[in-house]
Amino acid sequence: MRPILPPPGVSSSSSSSSSANRKGPRRRPDLTLPIPQRDTSLAVPLPLPPTSNSAPSTSHNPSQPQQAQLINFSELERHNRIGSGSGGTVYKAVHRASSRVFALKVIYGHHDDAVRSQICREIQILRGVDHPNIVKCHDMYDHNSEIQVLLEFMDGGSLEGLHISQEHVLSDLAKQVLSGLAYLHRLHIVHRDIKPSNLLINSKKNVKIADFGVSRILAQTMDPCNSSVGTIAYMSPERINTDLNHGKYDGFAGDIWSLGVSILEFYLGRFPFSVERQGDWATLMCAICFSQPPEAPATASREFRNFIACCLQRDPHMRWSAAQLLQHPFILRGGGGQNQVNQNLRQILPPPRPLSS
Repeated sequence: MRPILPPPGVSSSSSSSSSANRKGPRRRPDLTLPIPQRDTSLAVPLPLPPTSNSAPSTSHNPSQPQQAQLINFSELERHNRIGSGSGGTVYKAVHRASSRVFALKVIYGHHDDAVRSQICREIQILRGVDHPNIVKCHDMYDHNSEIQVLLEFMDGGSLEGLHISQEHVLSDLAKQVLSGLAYLHRLHIVHRDIKPSNLLINSKKNVKIADFGVSRILAQTMDPCNSSVGTIAYMSPERINTDLNHGKYDGFAGDIWSLGVSILEFYLGRFPFSVERQGDWATLMCAICFSQPPEAPATASREFRNFIACCLQRDPHMRWSAAQLLQHPFILRGGGGQNQVNQNLRQILPPPRPLSS
């Protein structure tokens, strides 16, 4: 038999050497490392991988209820326009399969990829917000270079233009708005555009805050002086004039100022400053920043006058927080729970305006 020769270019000595190395010991006791002891008290359980027959979860917070199945954009039928503002137009939309009605907000502008990604991330976070006094954000679509947000439909429309002189009704309304606002603030979300047109009501007389997410998102991508980001008429003085409060802006305190202006407007039946709400920017700025904050009239109750004063303090540090205002005597005197709140609103507020299909 012929001997097996090594491959060309490899000498027999190197072949025998490598063969010897393979047969030599491979363990070096002097190079072993001690394995650290595992502290089980610090262990963090890893999530199990999804099974093949289960759909991926869209919720990132296990404490929140599981979200409903997402709706495909192609299953939505867009109807008439029902509103506009905060950088977008809102349409009535119907889900064909279930006939469920939604509000579809189309955000204005053509943003670059980085901004679009940021907006999408923000909206995905806002989808997890769940409170009875917050308009629910169901989903988001990036369709035909437009960002469209699917929202809960409020068949009663906004509270803009309402005159509510009965204090017990206004107390109930303010309590609902404050409940939603306190929830947002606990999540470190600033609304930035509280005003009557962003307070919506449904046929059950539930009052809910709208546009809590879009205003915050647009403020990061647009000129902060643009009226579409936040209506200047309801902005706090330190937000308009950055020289006030040493240039520092507390968004939570700014929301409280806007709430106070809105509640006082409901009571008076008009914009509470001495100028028109639709006035030019300079006139509004002078009225808000350089005049005394508006007050409730002397004919109002002491509790209501004090409530407005707690909201409309020129120094933002002196304004009460949403959680504190929920304990204010003006709010507590409403009482009766949510059912009584809705009943009070049903007695005074007009029926929902009919919306064409």
